[in-house]
Amino acid sequence: MTEKHFILEEADPIIFYGVNNTNMQMIKALHPKMRIVARGNVVKVMGDEEELCTFEENIEKLQRHCAKYNSLSEEDIIHIVRGERTKRDGIAGAIVFSVTGKPITARSENQQRLVEAFDKHDMVFAIGPAGSGKTYTSIALAVRAMKNKEVRRIILSRPAVEAGEKLGFLPGDMKEKIDPYLQPLYDALEDMIPRQKLNEMMEQNIIQIAPLAFMRGRTLNDAVVILDEAQNTTPAQIKMFLTRMGMNTKMVITGDMTQIDLPHSQKSGLIEALKILEDIDEIAVIHLNEKDIVRHKLVTKIVEAYERKEKALPLPLPYRAGSKDRQDYI
Repeated sequence: MTEKHFILEEADPIIFYGVNNTNMQMIKALHPKMRIVARGNVVKVMGDEEELCTFEENIEKLQRHCAKYNSLSEEDIIHIVRGERTKRDGIAGAIVFSVTGKPITARSENQQRLVEAFDKHDMVFAIGPAGSGKTYTSIALAVRAMKNKEVRRIILSRPAVEAGEKLGFLPGDMKEKIDPYLQPLYDALEDMIPRQKLNEMMEQNIIQIAPLAFMRGRTLNDAVVILDEAQNTTPAQIKMFLTRMGMNTKMVITGDMTQIDLPHSQKSGLIEALKILEDIDEIAVIHLNEKDIVRHKLVTKIVEAYERKEKALPLPLPYRAGSKDRQDYI
């Protein structure tokens, strides 16, 4: 008999083995001539050489299914081992699947335009109000690219701009002070990647989340890089960020022009960047609006109410600087 070890590199062992190891019991039942022992992320198998080859093919298929869909059931195992399609294989339009196995899709026309722009362009600006899905959709696209091995890593960044409290007043060390600014990015990732797997990826720097200031001096190769809340960058900061782009890299820059937290005397770098780069055909700009909001229905009404109020007031300095029409940036 031959012994071989298989390491679950892509799939989360907790999902792969199933509750109370029900999935492993099904795998053993479908390979009765094999002796199978699973511990941690290692599956040890003993059997004849020919049967080991068949088992290796099946476990690779099962692992890919588990990694792609964040789900593996006894029914899935039976279909995959028999070479049949599973129910999830027929789901169209899914960007990735959540940790509960639910498909994450573009939920509006403009979100779909963002998906298509990401596929066709290496740099995309996604501009829209709170709740329009620009950040969540962008992170889903990044996770998909990584799972499809199109890139080796994901880098997520935000400017650490105070919206009320000063950094120095917050308790803790620098990481603890900065983490609250990055929490929305953690939340989105935790929806799409099992926690244990996410922790491993962050420890190995496959997924990096860092304040914008930490980007200086880097060349970002073979990655999807997302800059969130870009309306709070200065012109110098966003220029620095955009010029970090390396080989085989895609960048997505998201922002909401109605939520600029910079001092009134400071011009938003995002507004300037959109003007400077508007004639570069290789850069896509997607504008989302209140119709794309996918949060509670009250969020749409709140955004609309604030827009009506703002249209009745003189434009604040960040909009006036270099701009004739505020609507160009919303």
